[in-house]
Amino acid sequence: MDSRQVRGNDNAPAHSRGVRSERPGAAPRPLAHHCAGAARERGSSGGCGLPALRSAGLCGLRRTSSSRALPETARRSEARRGSVVMENQVLTPHVYWAQRHRELYLRVELSDVQNPAISITENVLHFKAQGHGAKGDNVYEFHVEFLDLVKPEPVYKLTQRQVNITVQKKVSQWWERLTKQEKRPLFLAPDFDRWLDESDAEMELRAKEEERLNKLRLESQGSPETLTSLKKGYLFMYNLVQFLGFSWIFVNMTVRFFILGKESFYDTFHTVADMMYFCQMLAAVESINAAIGVTKTPVIPSLFQLLGRNFILFIIFGTMEEMQNKAVVFFVFYIWSTVEIFRYPFYMLSCIDMDWKVLTWLRYTVWIPLYPMGCLAEAVSVIQSIPIFNETGRFSFTLPYPVKIKVRFSFFLQIYLILLFLGLYVNFRHLYKQRRRRFGQKKKKIH
Repeated sequence: MDSRQVRGNDNAPAHSRGVRSERPGAAPRPLAHHCAGAARERGSSGGCGLPALRSAGLCGLRRTSSSRALPETARRSEARRGSVVMENQVLTPHVYWAQRHRELYLRVELSDVQNPAISITENVLHFKAQGHGAKGDNVYEFHVEFLDLVKPEPVYKLTQRQVNITVQKKVSQWWERLTKQEKRPLFLAPDFDRWLDESDAEMELRAKEEERLNKLRLESQGSPETLTSLKKGYLFMYNLVQFLGFSWIFVNMTVRFFILGKESFYDTFHTVADMMYFCQMLAAVESINAAIGVTKTPVIPSLFQLLGRNFILFIIFGTMEEMQNKAVVFFVFYIWSTVEIFRYPFYMLSCIDMDWKVLTWLRYTVWIPLYPMGCLAEAVSVIQSIPIFNETGRFSFTLPYPVKIKVRFSFFLQIYLILLFLGLYVNFRHLYKQRRRRFGQKKKKIH
């Protein structure tokens, strides 16, 4: 070989030249011999120790060749040892817990669980199930020894994503922790979705107790559906009777007016007084219903109307024969019956959940002219009765000695006139609110 060619390749890497000079004058060795020698020097079966050669693909000794050189029996024994380790490893799911005074709640984060083995023996909860958890689809299990005694009948519910376990405490009390050991297991954590402090849990316990007592009370009294049906039936019959009574008065007075004309004004009381007595005494039921909560009617407007009408009927007309033959009786009775023949059928249909729009409009509209007219007619009857009470001295009395002052009943009639218009204001305001609530909402929906 030419000496110039040798000198020209001095700068090239030894591998590129295909030889390696270990010392001057030594004979060159092939690459494969070099790599094998390097491996023996390193005491490794992993191949050449020169990364540059391996990356360039020039090294003749590779790791795969050494691995293939391992005996087949050694590889099999190594695989068996790995599988045994995997089988002996216990996989534990994530478990979240919360408590109440009487119960413990555990939520196991495993999905697609079927037929889990859940039991309590010697106050220890045992759980084992096949499911999909943090380590994939495997068998998971855990054991929890409770802080205090529990009942050995756990109740569990399976969902697609988790297992919910409920355990009953033997003694209703608050626990400072779940497990008997002070150090909390790594797989256990608080369930903040259901977590409550002790004070909040006591409030919840009291609420549940009240709900239970109310349920027992309702069961002893009857089911809510039965009570509602009885109440509706009772109110329907009451409104039906009142409607028939006032309808009879209205029809009777109307027919007699068309037949007799103005002459019917003066014997109205003797014709319909008995039915009016019955209807007005029965009207006391409305105030009672409002007072005990059977109906949602306010008590004060109902009581004002009841007392006002009965005062006119029983005191002004009933006790004074001179007032019974006056024409004002016709107008008072006719206005009262006109109002009621629209009010009672409306309530009657409401009991059976029916709404007749024409009747509803009449019920919330007819009172606007009739209530002031009725109040005016009642005031006229009171004013006409004042001279008669003064002349007869009925219901008047004298204060005892030493005052000896005679108190005329007409004085109370004057006070009643003031209360009459006060009652008109109360009832008018109440009915106006009802009308606005009934028709105002519909207008808002339309707009």
